[in-house]
Amino acid sequence: MRIKKTRTISLLAFLFVVQFAKGQIQGQVSSENGEPIEFVTVVLKKAIDSSFISYTRTIENGFYSIDPKANGNFLLSFSSLGFAKQEILVNIKDFKLKKSLDIILKEEIFTLNEVIVRAELDITQKKDTIVFNAKAFAQGNEEVVEDLLKKIPGLTVEPDGTIKIGNQEIEKVMIDGDDFFERGYKILTKNMPAQPIDKIELLQNYSNNRLLKGIEQSEKVALNLKLNEDAKRIWFGNMTVGYDGVTTTNRHYFKANIMNFGKKNKYYFLSNINNIGYDATGDINHLIRPIRFNEPASIGDNQNISTLIGLSATPPNFKRSRTTFNNAEMVSLNAIFNPTKNLKIKTLGFYNWDELDFFRNRVDNVALNNTNFTNREAYILRNKNQIGFAKVDLNYNLSQVKMIESTTKYQNASSNSSSNLLFNNQSTVESLNNPLELFDQKISYTNKYNDNKVFLLTGRFINEQAPQNYNVNQFLFSDLFPNTTATNVSQTLTQKMTFAAFEAHILDRKENDNLIEFKIGNTFRIDELVSQFLLLNNNEIINNPAGYQNNLIYNVNDLYANGKYQYSFKNMLLSANLEIHQLFNSINNNNEIPTQTPFFINPSFGFDWKINNQNRIRTSFGQNKTNATVLNVFNDLVLTGFRNFSSGTGEFNQLDASSLFFNYQLGNLTDKFFTSSTIAYSKNHDFFSTNSLINQNFTQSEAIIIKDRALFTTNTTVNYFFKKIESNLKINLGYTQTEFKNIVNNSDLRQVISTNYNYGMEFRTAFGGIINFHLGSNWFSTKIQTTTLNKFTDNVSFLDLTFIVNKKLNIDIQSERYYFGNLQADNKYYFLDIDARYTVKENKIIFMLSGKNLFNTNTFRNYTISDIGNSTTEYRLMPRYIMLKMEYRF
Repeated sequence: MRIKKTRTISLLAFLFVVQFAKGQIQGQVSSENGEPIEFVTVVLKKAIDSSFISYTRTIENGFYSIDPKANGNFLLSFSSLGFAKQEILVNIKDFKLKKSLDIILKEEIFTLNEVIVRAELDITQKKDTIVFNAKAFAQGNEEVVEDLLKKIPGLTVEPDGTIKIGNQEIEKVMIDGDDFFERGYKILTKNMPAQPIDKIELLQNYSNNRLLKGIEQSEKVALNLKLNEDAKRIWFGNMTVGYDGVTTTNRHYFKANIMNFGKKNKYYFLSNINNIGYDATGDINHLIRPIRFNEPASIGDNQNISTLIGLSATPPNFKRSRTTFNNAEMVSLNAIFNPTKNLKIKTLGFYNWDELDFFRNRVDNVALNNTNFTNREAYILRNKNQIGFAKVDLNYNLSQVKMIESTTKYQNASSNSSSNLLFNNQSTVESLNNPLELFDQKISYTNKYNDNKVFLLTGRFINEQAPQNYNVNQFLFSDLFPNTTATNVSQTLTQKMTFAAFEAHILDRKENDNLIEFKIGNTFRIDELVSQFLLLNNNEIINNPAGYQNNLIYNVNDLYANGKYQYSFKNMLLSANLEIHQLFNSINNNNEIPTQTPFFINPSFGFDWKINNQNRIRTSFGQNKTNATVLNVFNDLVLTGFRNFSSGTGEFNQLDASSLFFNYQLGNLTDKFFTSSTIAYSKNHDFFSTNSLINQNFTQSEAIIIKDRALFTTNTTVNYFFKKIESNLKINLGYTQTEFKNIVNNSDLRQVISTNYNYGMEFRTAFGGIINFHLGSNWFSTKIQTTTLNKFTDNVSFLDLTFIVNKKLNIDIQSERYYFGNLQADNKYYFLDIDARYTVKENKIIFMLSGKNLFNTNTFRNYTISDIGNSTTEYRLMPRYIMLKMEYRF
């Protein structure tokens, strides 16, 4: 749809020559209709080599003034969002005198990431901040913030709620400058109503620490939601209820938001209850464990327990909501307090209960040199999950240049899973109990002891426990354990992790924009892994077989130093990074305690060249050695599924790898034409592979170290805006090839080559009338080559229609077609969803009618391949439902 009154930077530039007999330069910048333009960027450069001299911005009345400070020829450029850039060649004969130069800029229309925008003041830019006027992009059918953000230029909201600028995920979504959820922002965007939003600020070169702004090298981006004035300092909110009274599915939906965003204190309380497959939280781990790589004070972000057993299933290349049979209840209580000018306290309380059902039938065909068999499974899974999480953030400003930050987290969760499985016509029942407890404390001190120098000191302590109790009511391992009377099996698994670390970090930004970084620190991690596998006869223990029991404590102490130098030369940026690690490893395995003290260095180099405003090249190379984790070093076998065992190597290991990255970008996201191509290659000189024994009733996999695994991937994205028809074309191309080796059923070492292609296009219109459409098609091809060749191709196509009938009524129609290759029958599936929204009273009462899966497609099948065979899987889908919802705002 055409969205009026917005602005951007155009590709076109006009060149005029002006000669002054006398003159320091000042004047007024206005549009073609005579209106003064604020925030126009005015840049003065030398004409001979375009080297930068000075810059300024126009003020409210469009006035500017800039001093050349010398005589000569200069280039004077004027640029503003929504207007054609204009560049003037100026000759100054007497820089001590002033001369007036008024400029008229022409408006331009542009497209940005599939949203068409018209020039005026609906997009403005202030240094690193782009501000979007929410009213200019809202169409009236936005229920939550996520719906509004989907229509903002440059933003991409993926199906799971992840928000990206280009290919980069945002850091957070703030409200009037305050952050409630960090990387768990989906809780906010999927629940908060869109109606109170006045402006959306896109913050570029964002720093999570205010004292690092302008010093650290940051390409992070974040969003800040500015509220309408009438939504500040008052309690307001909304409540939505929905029920399917048409079909017999008994689907229900309830959502409530209560908010008060004052200048001193902010409160946001929300709740969501539904059984329609709607995910109101996104990946909750992004809230509990936000990971920030290579960022100051991020030590310990990547530390957690990786569990060995999990009962879950998610189909590939398909909307998760169509296969999710849920019964979710969520409540979150959040507040931000400013008791004093220097102290800020943020509290977060979160509780989620969910009951998830999943249904699947699968046929696995295994074809190896001397082994061929078919397994059939009819699988019904129920997961009952509870998550309780609390967090307190303290931010205390000791002064304008000194700050202490503290974050305390506590999580208590449990997952109780059970499955009814018909395996080769044999009834099998699994049960898994998986409680989890986490405590995490981080304290950071920041001192900006010079305008361009910062010192950070960070300490962190993490304690996590995740025991598992797993039971299977059948005994399928008679080939492994002959001459036994066992009828069922059980396994208890204890996993505990303690992590402690400190780090000192100095950043020094030089006047020539070069950057020097140095940090030194120490991390210490203790992992405890105890597993007990039991053979039972009607729940009575008859054997705990040797080779299937683990009892180890794995200690890793990493003393490290890291130096980084970044050199800026004109529009090029060179960087070199050197990591030095001295490790102290030990394994206490049944009272045997071997030790190891490896030392290694990880170098990396980077190059970033902004050739001009339209061309940019980035490349990097790095060598990396990593230490084995506890899941790589345990010795005996662990039951990881009803018929699967796995084990580690039983010894210390460090793995070598190298990687190469290249990216070329033509144009910018604001241009009519934009393309970006990336090539990445990685070589694992050592990697963990498997030596597997595959039988019809069981699989045993032992970790082994193999030389030389390679990964090559490339992708290209093309965006083009057709101005005459006000539409966007987007093309995606991708290719990935992986080469690795493994051993299966005592074979020789065999090579596996996996190749994936993806290619597709999308076309989106932005007409000014009642109807607009968005259509696309994407193909996914997979090929796996071992001693045999397996391959298939899938296709997903869609057509979405939007009808804006009037200010009160709008209708969205979404249709999808899925094609699954290599299926002889039932390989095409069609879906239709319709959402209608009618406003009874503006900002008060809204009725909504939602129909999902209107063709009532109950199942679908897909085809997958692996290096040992192929699988055909049938999934049960959420049946058709038609829900009437009412939203009340207060």
